[in-house]
Amino acid sequence: MADPSSYRPKPGQIPDSPGVYKFRDEHGRVIYVGKAKSLRQRLASYFQDLAGLHPRTRTMVTTAAAVEWTVVSTEVEALQLEYTWIKEFDPRFNVKYRDDKSYPYLAVTLNEEFPRVQVMRGAKKKGVRYFGPYGHAWAIRETVDLMLRVFPVRTCSAGVFKRSAQIGRPCLLGYIGKCSAPCVGRVSAEEHRELAEEFCDFMAGRTGAYLRRLERGMQEAAEEMEYERAARLRDDIGALKRAMEKSAVVLADATDADLIAVSEDEFEAAVQIFHVRGGRVRGQRGWVTDKVEAVTTGDLVEHALQQLYGEERGDAVPKEVLVPALPEPVEPVAQWLSGRRGSQVSLRIPQRGDKKDLMATVGRNAQQALALHKTKRASDLTTRSRALEEIAEALGLDSVPLRIECFDISHLQGDDVVASMVVFEDGLARKSEYRRFQIKGRVGDEQVWHGQGQDDVRSMHEVIARRFRRYLQEKQRSGEWTEEPAGDAPVEAGAPGETDGPGETDAPVGPGAGRPVDEDGRPKRFAYPPQLVVVDGGAPQVAAARRALDELGIDDVAVCGLAKRLEEVWLPGDDDPVVLPRSSEGLYLLQRVRDEAHRFALRYQRTKRGKRLKASPLDAVSGLGETRRQALLKHFGSLKKLRAATVDEICEVPGVGRKTAETVAAALAGAAPSAPAVNTATGEIIEDDGAPPAALSAERGQER
Repeated sequence: MADPSSYRPKPGQIPDSPGVYKFRDEHGRVIYVGKAKSLRQRLASYFQDLAGLHPRTRTMVTTAAAVEWTVVSTEVEALQLEYTWIKEFDPRFNVKYRDDKSYPYLAVTLNEEFPRVQVMRGAKKKGVRYFGPYGHAWAIRETVDLMLRVFPVRTCSAGVFKRSAQIGRPCLLGYIGKCSAPCVGRVSAEEHRELAEEFCDFMAGRTGAYLRRLERGMQEAAEEMEYERAARLRDDIGALKRAMEKSAVVLADATDADLIAVSEDEFEAAVQIFHVRGGRVRGQRGWVTDKVEAVTTGDLVEHALQQLYGEERGDAVPKEVLVPALPEPVEPVAQWLSGRRGSQVSLRIPQRGDKKDLMATVGRNAQQALALHKTKRASDLTTRSRALEEIAEALGLDSVPLRIECFDISHLQGDDVVASMVVFEDGLARKSEYRRFQIKGRVGDEQVWHGQGQDDVRSMHEVIARRFRRYLQEKQRSGEWTEEPAGDAPVEAGAPGETDGPGETDAPVGPGAGRPVDEDGRPKRFAYPPQLVVVDGGAPQVAAARRALDELGIDDVAVCGLAKRLEEVWLPGDDDPVVLPRSSEGLYLLQRVRDEAHRFALRYQRTKRGKRLKASPLDAVSGLGETRRQALLKHFGSLKKLRAATVDEICEVPGVGRKTAETVAAALAGAAPSAPAVNTATGEIIEDDGAPPAALSAERGQER
């Protein structure tokens, strides 16, 4: 725990100007970003008596080790810079909204030559027009199905579109009149784009003029006795009206507004947003956040506005934004919204009438969302906390291990030896921090290549040493380490066998992603140490890991191992393992960490092995397809016997003529005898003796 007075700026050093400030921890990671009308007054509030601070604020200032600031000209600039830094550094003490679910949007890809209507989730793309969000994807599909009768816009994928263009026939929707079939030239690109733009106009709420135009066309067709066309227009009008009925009118005068409501308690807050366009509720979404700082309702509203409109196009900002409380001060936020829209935006609290009633409805939705979130999360949060406490108690740690790193070695009969490092923070996987290593057999200053019978213990020693040498190197570069570390010299960045990026992560990595950073706030690779290192193995692997840390002079990181056979926890130097109850949440968490490390290592090892396997010489034979290759290998049993066969013997294989047999014989005669063949039916290498290698036949049982 740091003393805030140790990094408090000197009197008069902080300017009395608008600006943005950052608190950093002892590792240089940005943990909080804030803005202020007066930096001097705002920062002074953090360095008062700790007893007078909010508990969350007190935790933040005692975790921080430094504070810095940037002066800007106006409060609007401060708002913009604060949003940019929060997105870049992902500070742990800032309010971070997370969607309570993934909401689908109705999207029109206006960035394509032939725009497509489809359901989309996730990050928004440039040049795509979005409508929603909707509560369910089926609601979008029902609406689209009704509207395609009037606006027959393309809905097919790129593959289906290309295939229809090649064969000259449209898909089923083209035959039943729900697609204008631009793939076969029924309409030009310009005509199809006009249909897509009319579809967007109708979805945006400009419905009255279009319906009146259809009604006039129906009447004109009836007067001219074109009854079929009049009936079709009548049905089109009915379809559009049914689509409109799916979103009830809630506000008169075709109002465009977003209504934001907040429900909060001491620790969490839920935000609900209703998107009203043309007087109708066109979309709804919700967020939930942990209140990791002392914030008011106005502050929560301000963060919600940043989240909602920070990356949206300007036309996504409506004329009115109705909120339960105004940010303080409100003028910079209103100016920022107006700048995003390009015209005046009204940010206010509804006082009476339909808008106040609708705000009450949004508020009830926020209350229900918070209650549901607490019900879902209570057991999970409690379980994780209990698991970390049980681990700390069983291993004799001074505090709970908030960051756990687990290492595993994987190989196949001693070949393609690799290692994985997975990270769990607060009991949850941090996949952006995962790393993978190629094991080169580095021992001291020598490099030893191990073949069959690779020593897992020495591999574990190597990977632990490499990971923590990088940690010491990063500390040395940032000026936090003044002595030469013990043991081997630090590994240079980009050393052979060590990845520089997150490796095969299963989730996208956002800017910063909470990773350690250098003096400029940029992500480092290995600069943030764990409180606990877990190795997959028993006493020998644990001893190797502990020895690697001791050689580097690191004594503040705990080490344990989890043996698979009896799920025993081993500590360095202990003759007997620590046996946790089978029902222990701590044991369950260690098992999940170990299993994730094993999965990640095995995935990388299989990738390495797949790249190493060579293709069969038969693959290069012109005119020899997969069926006849399999027939040849099945007939002769092995590549060695096929190579020794005569042309007449090869001709005995069904489907193989003399010319093909001569080509095969010539190709095999020119191929290296040691080149293995691959059984394309099974994916196994076929050795010259006709039998698959033992390593591959027992692959599942022998992989580590």
